[in-house]
Amino acid sequence: MGPELHYQVMISRAAELQEEAADHRLARQAQAGMKAQQRSGQRRLRAAFGKLRTS
Repeated sequence: MGPELHYQVMISRAAELQEEAADHRLARQAQAGMKAQQRSGQRRLRAAFGKLRTS
């Protein structure tokens, strides 16, 4: 493989890896958002139950 062809393969592979990393980062952010939303719902439920128990 010639040096120019090798360089082009390296550039295209780097672009593919950057795209995969961006997709993975977006998926992790979505998962973190879903977990935060679930936690806030559980926290509200626990707070409401605590108010019922003390009253």
